[in-house]
Amino acid sequence: MSSEDAAAAGDSAGEAGTDTDHENALQDVIAVDPDDVEQGTVNRLDAHTGDGIRHRAFTCLVYDTDDRILLAQRAPTKRLWDGHWDGTVASHPVEGQSQADATEQRLEEELGITPDQYDDLRVTDKFEYKRYYPNEGVEWEVCSVLKVTLDDTSLDPDEAEIGGMLWADYEHLHENPALYRQLRLCPWFEIAMRRDFS
Repeated sequence: MSSEDAAAAGDSAGEAGTDTDHENALQDVIAVDPDDVEQGTVNRLDAHTGDGIRHRAFTCLVYDTDDRILLAQRAPTKRLWDGHWDGTVASHPVEGQSQADATEQRLEEELGITPDQYDDLRVTDKFEYKRYYPNEGVEWEVCSVLKVTLDDTSLDPDEAEIGGMLWADYEHLHENPALYRQLRLCPWFEIAMRRDFS
């Protein structure tokens, strides 16, 4: 993305009511094309306001040895999809960071899951999606899906990131969405799960 394009995107985001004091305004994400080729870095808040800027992201699905998935509720202080349930963590790598390294970092920061609890972290899928969160912003991401199975399910969640946790049978969740509808699942997780069973 050119500096002019980034500036224009920033201007439109500002018109949409961007809060420049938000912590996301102090961070950058990696802008990408539809094939996940890097186009430079852009401000994280700009990427998630107005019409958004396509950027690189990941979601990690965490399982136990009984094929249950750990659903993690996003803290109520999150700007987007606050209080929704994710499976299990989602974030953005920074410049020069691999998806696996970024995932490993977020697993430890958000849930206290350390690398000695698993040995099979792997990328299994990638897709592009765009979803608006009414009156707040947008996600426009090329999202990699990673999976990991915990040998040790000890958790130490960060309350600033995680509102609640729930182990659920993954196949049952997929086959009976109506039973879980009250959880309000994050859109990227629903897409990842639908693609996983296709």
